[in-house]
Amino acid sequence: MPAVPSPDTAPLLAIRGVKVRFGGVIALGGVSFDVGYSQICGLIGPNGSGKTTLFNCISGIYRYQEGDIRFEGASLKGTPRHDMAGLGIGRTFQNVALFRRLSVRDNVLVGAHHLGRSGFVANALRLPVVRGEERESTARLDMLLDLLDLRQVAAVPAGSLPFGWQKRVELARALIGGPKLLLLDEPAGGLNHSEVDELAVLLHRIREHFTLSILLVEHHMNLVMRVSDKVVALEFGLKIADGTPDDVRNEPEVIRAYLGETDEEVHRARVA
Repeated sequence: MPAVPSPDTAPLLAIRGVKVRFGGVIALGGVSFDVGYSQICGLIGPNGSGKTTLFNCISGIYRYQEGDIRFEGASLKGTPRHDMAGLGIGRTFQNVALFRRLSVRDNVLVGAHHLGRSGFVANALRLPVVRGEERESTARLDMLLDLLDLRQVAAVPAGSLPFGWQKRVELARALIGGPKLLLLDEPAGGLNHSEVDELAVLLHRIREHFTLSILLVEHHMNLVMRVSDKVVALEFGLKIADGTPDDVRNEPEVIRAYLGETDEEVHRARVA
């Protein structure tokens, strides 16, 4: 196994020429970009541009046919999705996926499951190592309940909460495992203006508290431009811009993709 690169020599996440085809449809046509250590990277593009497909490749849900995705210098190709959390990759989903009848507290603790190193026998006998792991998970839980302002609803069934609060619960569940990279799939979806403002502040707070990187897929352009250190824009499975928020905001291809007419046949021909 190659040595883990230092933050000074390699990005945390490296996307290199990733191609994904579903039958005759090209979902990703050779996308490449980096996400650095302690960086917030916004991933934008019109519907069908390949954003969620790329997320699913990073988290092991989809397999890419060509190219590579490297995390801390090691390829993720062939890595089972259930191993991603252990590697340090956490994720939330566009459609909140909580255990609706479980309390907020128990929903968040589910995210700490992979941290346990004790086996079945140790758990059955309640050995000291098990109690130590439980204390560690509880300490992480308490910290997140305070950081995300969930303390007052900790005992409430998650499914009874307003949508914005459910998003916070899912975020806490992704964070309790201590990820190095957090994948956020449209975290502002369904939120009102004040909740989006709160989310922007919260994302910076999370980055500073955990010293992690965030890859953010989001249609709420104002949020992306406010919180991101860099922005990558996709269209029809191709990267059309990569740079600072100001650079991408003023890129003619991005303006055309969002405001002008597009010719799908031309774009697909470029990757055929």
